[in-house]
Amino acid sequence: MNDEDLLATVAGGDDTALRELFRRHAPWLVARLRSVLPAADVEDVVQETFIAVWRGAAGYRPDGSAGGWIWGIARRQAALLLRRRGPAALSLPADGAADARQTGEDPAEAVLSRATLAEALAALGPEGGPEREAWRLMYVEDLPVAEVADLMGVPVGTVKSRAHRARRLLRMALRGGPAAEAGGR
Repeated sequence: MNDEDLLATVAGGDDTALRELFRRHAPWLVARLRSVLPAADVEDVVQETFIAVWRGAAGYRPDGSAGGWIWGIARRQAALLLRRRGPAALSLPADGAADARQTGEDPAEAVLSRATLAEALAALGPEGGPEREAWRLMYVEDLPVAEVADLMGVPVGTVKSRAHRARRLLRMALRGGPAAEAGGR
């Protein structure tokens, strides 16, 4: 039975179909969520995701892949968890300071480097936005374009366009703006 059929069966109240969807999708959800959440929170987000799948299966429309739909739910669940926690404090982690000392790098420079990178990432738009998500999936998680397209529920060409735009935005942010980008070509 394919995922779309399983979702239709879940919509009819079959918890066996939900267990099968969990078996198929939970492992890759866990792997992807670990890149953005503390390990202790991943299990909770996956659980909340499948509760939402159970409740929302009747609303599933096969416009994209079922996996992409489930990933969208997982992203929203992760965002809700992070939003409930409130803004994180910007600080240099203890291991970052140790790394800086071992390499001879000035800890203040390490903080500035991280702040510069954070500012550049902010140029990609909000977390979960199209360019930022395409960049994260392709360059942080190292997924192939076809898999990113499947997860995002968009055509391959759209993923390539978003990734290109993300690279251009990062380049502009790291070089200091549009004037630097125009001069760099």
